[in-house]
Amino acid sequence: MADVKVKKESTDPVDIENRIKELCQQFPHGITDQVIQNDMPHVEAQQRAMAINRLLSVGQLDLLRNSSGLLYRLKDAQLASKMKGSDNQEKLVYQIIEDAGNKGIWSRDIRYKSNLPLTEINKILKNLESKKLIKAVKSVAASKKKVYMLYNLQPDRSVTGGAWYSDQDFESEFVEVLNQQCFKFLQSKAEAARDSKQSPMVQRNSSFATSHEVWKYICELGISKVDLSMEDIETILNTLIYDGKVEMTIIAAKEGTVGCVDGQMKLYRGVNPIIQPTGLVKTPCGLCPVFDDCHEGGEISPSTCVYMAEWLDF
Repeated sequence: MADVKVKKESTDPVDIENRIKELCQQFPHGITDQVIQNDMPHVEAQQRAMAINRLLSVGQLDLLRNSSGLLYRLKDAQLASKMKGSDNQEKLVYQIIEDAGNKGIWSRDIRYKSNLPLTEINKILKNLESKKLIKAVKSVAASKKKVYMLYNLQPDRSVTGGAWYSDQDFESEFVEVLNQQCFKFLQSKAEAARDSKQSPMVQRNSSFATSHEVWKYICELGISKVDLSMEDIETILNTLIYDGKVEMTIIAAKEGTVGCVDGQMKLYRGVNPIIQPTGLVKTPCGLCPVFDDCHEGGEISPSTCVYMAEWLDF
């Protein structure tokens, strides 16, 4: 009878380290100690700890924390080479900026979280910028202040103001053109429905358009230098609703249908206003994308709003 050979799992420190790195490659967002333990049940806790500490000390792993506990993530080789020679303070500032994501973080908040002097933080920020590890982005919330984020990140809309801002300036003329073109499209659809000579109910239903149809029409016009999202177009359509030029209805729709969200779809149609809109509706606040963040004493305030001052000065 042939001898049965039982495969013996290796407990060599190098093999354990290599296996941990392989697990990190399989799970780029990071692994917990439990994942390592489940994959290598034959390895004792002390051996796992020694292997992890070794990888951390040579800069091959990053130690992170989330709601479930500690995570181990394979360090980017390119990033590791750029961070080579950096001291612990510089690594700490980089980690704080990384945690801020694409919304960025003020230098003041970096100081609070790091407990480092402002002069030292400014020096570290300049050094990280020169290495192209981070970048400074001007925020529409405060034009004289900058937020810092990782170099390869696309800033969040709350920072740049989205499609409605260019170099921190609100593009009021661009918004007005979009208003006119969106309304023109809905008007033409309503006119086509009236000319169809069908029953009133059929005419009414066929005069509606989805936000996707309006978005497609605007994109085909080529009037925007930036890529507009469906959310951007819905923002414009909402201003037309406030002006009394458009009405919206919500219908049930099949999941997967373009423009469907949670089984519902928004439909819009142009209407003839019964009365002229009041002056209050025409204020800059009616078009302001940061309206919800505006309050007296805040970064965005009615008393410091240049658009409100210009409107009152007409």
